[in-house]
Amino acid sequence: MRMQEPFDTTQAGQLDRIEIKLAELEGKIDAIFQSTEKMRKYFLWALIITLAAIIIPLLILPAVIPSFLASQGVGVGF
Repeated sequence: MRMQEPFDTTQAGQLDRIEIKLAELEGKIDAIFQSTEKMRKYFLWALIITLAAIIIPLLILPAVIPSFLASQGVGVGF
């Protein structure tokens, strides 16, 4: 059985290239994570604003409609 040397020059060169590529990929993954977090916050605020634009009018309408109808003379019983 033949013993393999720990590292020859080609293996060391390959490891260096792999480490460089790994560092590049880590940077790209960090950039993707930051971009994803920004988009998540944008979607959250879009959802909050959309719900507020729908829910708040629905809560106000029951109080406004009777006063509007009374001002129009509806339901007075002429």
